[in-house]
Amino acid sequence: MTANKELRVIEHFYDAAESDSIYRRLLLEQNWPDNRYSVAGREFMLPRLQTWHADPGISYSYSNNLLQTRSWTPLLSDIRQKIEHFLNFSFNSVLVNLYRNGEDYVGWHADNEAELGERPFIASLTLGATRRFAFRHKKTAENGSILLGSGTLLVMQPDFQHHWLHSIPIDSELTQGRINLTFRKVIVPK
Repeated sequence: MTANKELRVIEHFYDAAESDSIYRRLLLEQNWPDNRYSVAGREFMLPRLQTWHADPGISYSYSNNLLQTRSWTPLLSDIRQKIEHFLNFSFNSVLVNLYRNGEDYVGWHADNEAELGERPFIASLTLGATRRFAFRHKKTAENGSILLGSGTLLVMQPDFQHHWLHSIPIDSELTQGRINLTFRKVIVPK
């Protein structure tokens, strides 16, 4: 199974002018919190800034850190609606990550938290600087990467998280920022 079958890239989902406008608005309008988190009783600095927005009653955590749930902003709601219409799929949450420059990153991981269900379908929108999205198979030596430019929508198909790890590696030469929105559907326990 190749990553190409489990990833779908839609370049220019937003054109350059729209992408730039959305990036600048998010940069200014988001109330970016402190980037400290705890694991096993130790405090760390998250190597990026992030906010979590979701429908009422939705919560989400990773590495045993419960994220503070914020309401949808009008801008995030508009983006959500456009992506949902395009994909014919409903999301109930978005993780907004600000990579301030190439030193900010996310390490190897899979978005496989129990709250996302057995087969998470995730839509990821890049705004700002072009960054490399790297992926590697969990069991084989297969690996690769995709350059994600501003306005690109990356769709991770439901089985991607089972077979692959992914990351946004450090790029020490990059001085510009990138904002990434990952739309998810959190499963609400019944």
